[in-house]
Amino acid sequence: MLTRLKHKTTALPLPSSSSSLAAVFRCFFSTDGSFSAHPSHRHLAAIDSKDALLKSYTVTPPIKPWPDRLYPKRLVSMVSRQQNLDLALQIFQHAGKYHLGFSHNYDTYFAIVSKLCRARAFDRVEQMLDELRSSGIVCGENLFIVVIRNYGIASRPKLALRTFLKIRSFGVNQSVRSLNTLLNALVQNKRYDWVYLMFRSCKKKFGVIPNVFTCNILLKALCKKDDIDGALKVLDEMPAMGMVPNVVTYTTILGGYVARGDMMGAHRIFEELLDRGWVPDATTYTILMDGFCKLGRLVDAIKVMDDMEENGVEPNEVTYGVMIEAYCKEGKSGEGLNLLNDMLDKMYVPSSTLCCKVIDALCEDGRVEDACEMWKKLLRKNVTPDNAISSTLIHWLCKEGKIKEARKLFDEFEKGSVPSIVTYNTLIAGMCEGGVLQEAGRLWDDMVEKGCVPNAFTYSMLIKGFCCSDPILASPVFSDHLTVNISG
Repeated sequence: MLTRLKHKTTALPLPSSSSSLAAVFRCFFSTDGSFSAHPSHRHLAAIDSKDALLKSYTVTPPIKPWPDRLYPKRLVSMVSRQQNLDLALQIFQHAGKYHLGFSHNYDTYFAIVSKLCRARAFDRVEQMLDELRSSGIVCGENLFIVVIRNYGIASRPKLALRTFLKIRSFGVNQSVRSLNTLLNALVQNKRYDWVYLMFRSCKKKFGVIPNVFTCNILLKALCKKDDIDGALKVLDEMPAMGMVPNVVTYTTILGGYVARGDMMGAHRIFEELLDRGWVPDATTYTILMDGFCKLGRLVDAIKVMDDMEENGVEPNEVTYGVMIEAYCKEGKSGEGLNLLNDMLDKMYVPSSTLCCKVIDALCEDGRVEDACEMWKKLLRKNVTPDNAISSTLIHWLCKEGKIKEARKLFDEFEKGSVPSIVTYNTLIAGMCEGGVLQEAGRLWDDMVEKGCVPNAFTYSMLIKGFCCSDPILASPVFSDHLTVNISG
């Protein structure tokens, strides 16, 4: 940070030539080499502390107005709400170096490190951690949990591990919370062997006693690497470690069986879960349904969903997504639409991809009107159809020869959204194939006027459409296409 410093004393003139340099030195020092002859001697000699030195300077703060009284809580607020990362860092540094009477504490370091982590400015994070360690400020574990988690999200597992290992150098003991955060980061980055090594050595090397959440993370790592036997061994050892396997434990292993397509093994774990007195949750049922659906066993998946509802477990948005996709894949568009309506009625928001699959399934069954009603219901439920959903429905309307309806839907969509090049192209292609060339031309003009640049497909469809009708009309479009390509 560049800060302007203005000394209250009068600055000496710089020498105009090298010959006058000796004169300046004579002005600075007496014959015995002391500083006492300099005009600033009396001023500087009176300074015996950092605060006194700062009082002799005027320092320009990075933001104005700068508070006269600054407390750590106030600085945390200033740093946290600052959108500009560099400015937030300057505020932090200015407060520590130049604000009289202010000292950083753990909370201020936590605020700036968290902000740097979110911005992925990890070099500066490491600098701040070095400063914090040198300062001797008493730290808390939460700071390191934030850093480890963000290293995991940023795909830097080695740095996440290094951060965990150096926690003690700050005078803080690792706990199961930081251990679990590290293990999750390692699983997220597919370092499954590291998870096992850390689990086995955590008590001896770090004095951290694993809990059931730690075991569940280990089970997840083992199942991810398709080591079901190792996962079952850990499950058997858990009671000896003083842990009771829970729903997440069994669901994790069940997911491992499903991933390898072993539905008999998955069902066996599901039954063991019930025998232990646990109640499966929506995730457990959904994983089981997904396994059956991927094997094309839709009937078995439906039975699981029926059991789920009988046991009073409400399906979540993932459950709906799995079953709706399976129904559409099997050509059961009506059942898929019913589940989508149920999903909307329960205030879940279906993904764009899921809606497109339902529209495709309905239209393939010749139920274009039902697809249009679904599109309208999305609007009524404040789930604005995006470009993908709208262009899919426009495609089917044009394919059915319903050009006017497609244009009407486009106009309705345009009221609340900005059509993409794909949406424009879909309607233009439908108009050209349907012989409605004047409307296609108007839409092209509208598209260009609104700043949506036509691409090769746009020109191709227009030229093809006009050539089939009247080659002479295609000439201006073709010339424009050449001009765009040449200038581009």
